[in-house]
Amino acid sequence: MSSIDQLFAELRSRDAKAFIPFFTAGDPDTSATAALVRAAVAGGADLCEIGIPYSDPIADGPVIQASYQRALDGGFKLQQVFDLGRTLAPEVASPLVTMVSYSIIHRIGLSRYIQQAQDAGYAGAIVPDLLVEEAAELAKLCRAADFSLIQLVTPTTPRERQLRIAESSSGFLYYVSVTGITGERNELPADLTDSVSWLRERTDLPICIGFGISDATVASKLAPVADGLIVGSAIVRRVHESGGGDAAVRAVMAFIDEIRSVM
Repeated sequence: MSSIDQLFAELRSRDAKAFIPFFTAGDPDTSATAALVRAAVAGGADLCEIGIPYSDPIADGPVIQASYQRALDGGFKLQQVFDLGRTLAPEVASPLVTMVSYSIIHRIGLSRYIQQAQDAGYAGAIVPDLLVEEAAELAKLCRAADFSLIQLVTPTTPRERQLRIAESSSGFLYYVSVTGITGERNELPADLTDSVSWLRERTDLPICIGFGISDATVASKLAPVADGLIVGSAIVRRVHESGGGDAAVRAVMAFIDEIRSVM
C-alpha cells in the first residue's frame, strides 16, 4: 500500500474525512511554501497538494493562474519542487502530492519523473490534463512504483468514462464539483451529491471533492458524501492578500480551522 492508501484506510477506520489544502510552489517563494505546508499539517491537513507553476494552466481560475505567474516571474524552476519535497517530507507526517501538467511529466520522461518525485518524498501526482486514452503507460509505471496517479472526474464526464478513469487511477479520485475553472463559489450543482454517490458505489477508490469550496458552509454540504475535501483558491487568495510571511500562516490556519470544524 502507498502512503496515500494507508492514509485513507486509517481515516475510513474512524469514519473521518481528509482535508487537503493546495499551495502553489514558489508563491511568494519556496521558503514561504514550506512554512505554510508545515503549519497546515500541524493544524490538521491530512495530505498536501503542491501545485507546480505552469505557463499554460489547464483548469485553473484567475486566483491560481495569478499565483503561478507570480512564481514564474520570481524565477521559479521545476527543480525547486523536488528540493521543496526533500525539505518537507522528513518533517511532516502527511503525504505530499504534486499537481502537475502531463506535458511536464512527458518532457522529463515518465519513469524519470516518478523516480525524481519519489526521491524527493512525494507520494503521488495529480495530473489534470491526462486523457484516460493516454493514461495506461503512466498508470502502469505508477502502480509498479507504488506512486499514486490521481486523475480528475468532472460533472460532465460520461459515466462510462468515469469508470475508466477510476480504473486507471490510484490513491484517490479528484472529483471536480463544478463545470469550469477553479475558484471560490457559494453555490454548487444540485445533483452533485447524487453524482458522487453513484460513483462511490462503483469504485473502491476514495473520492475527494475540489473546486469551489469557499467557506465552511460549502464544505459542510460536501463533507458527508466525500472521502475528503480539497481547497485551493480560497487558500491561495489568503496567502496573497495577507502579504506572505507570518501573516499568511495565520490567515491560512484560521481558514483551515474553519473548514475542519465542519468535517
